[in-house]
Amino acid sequence: MSLNRIRLTQFRNHAETALDGTTQFNLLVGENGAGKTNVLEALSLLAPGRGLRRATLFDVAAHGSEVGFAVSVDLGGAVQLGTGTRPDKPSRRVVQVNGADIPAVQLGEWLSIGWLTPAMDRLFMDSAGARRRFLDRLVLALEPGHARHAAKLEASLRERGRLLGEPAEPDPQWLTAIEVQIGEAGAAVAQARARMIAALSGALERLPEAPFARPALEYRPGGPLDSAELTAALAEGRRRDRAAQRTLVGPHRDELGVTMAGKGEEAATCSTGEQKAMLIAITLAHAQLLSPDRPGVLLLDEVAAHLDPLRRAALFERLGEGTAQVWLTGTELAPFEAITDRAAVWQVSGGAVERIS
Repeated sequence: MSLNRIRLTQFRNHAETALDGTTQFNLLVGENGAGKTNVLEALSLLAPGRGLRRATLFDVAAHGSEVGFAVSVDLGGAVQLGTGTRPDKPSRRVVQVNGADIPAVQLGEWLSIGWLTPAMDRLFMDSAGARRRFLDRLVLALEPGHARHAAKLEASLRERGRLLGEPAEPDPQWLTAIEVQIGEAGAAVAQARARMIAALSGALERLPEAPFARPALEYRPGGPLDSAELTAALAEGRRRDRAAQRTLVGPHRDELGVTMAGKGEEAATCSTGEQKAMLIAITLAHAQLLSPDRPGVLLLDEVAAHLDPLRRAALFERLGEGTAQVWLTGTELAPFEAITDRAAVWQVSGGAVERIS
């Protein structure tokens, strides 16, 4: 299964856009600002979370909060997936499968979506939170239930923080109940992250050393991975956390460690080219882990144009060996010459999209 019969309505600069007849490789070509990345962003909203730009619902609606937007796709067979907002409730996101509302956290049960954008080139120099979000997206593509655990963890941490921040001493029994929830959800989140890094490390070892730099990954936990141990650590740290006005132990403080294999150098201090190559290597390794039982989609924004011919050829070859449907953007067709004969190509201009091959 793959995405087809894609419809964008009042989404950024796309008033009414339709893309039919997709293939494994799908190319969006046009000038900068034409709306290519907007199409990728729309597809990224078919995953739990805020999409590849982490934009607000107000920002993605074509006329702000005055109108709703809609994104819908066919997954093959009789399954239609959609998301958007309604004009009467512009701040509430709606997600539907075959017209029936579902929670957004269940989107991962229908589709595995990953992306690589120019904004991610500085991932290894960004905050630990950005790397956790990146890691969680990788986990979600393989373990859809991760979204529910992460949402429960975030809500419970927020509630514990509220209690610890009150002037009066919090009720210890209520704190204990919240900390048990954090322990259960936090252990599930941490263990899933650890499994993902182990699986990715194995996939990276199977990839050739060239032409992309090979990263070595390390999971650096922010607390115990065992539920009972995490709960106990939270209870022990109440006074410290109350003084700090935040929870200082738990998976919300996890870190993804990345070094360049062979050199042993932290990714953050490697060259820009080496960082990008390692990010591509992680993306390709992750694509090998996707299950053919659930549609997989890779959104690659302006990736090919910044690679030399050797690395472009290697990228296309490895993507072609996988099961994921691939969406690529570029300002011209030349960098995609090796795959244009087996790709669907759309010209994007001013929010209008036309199939040209």
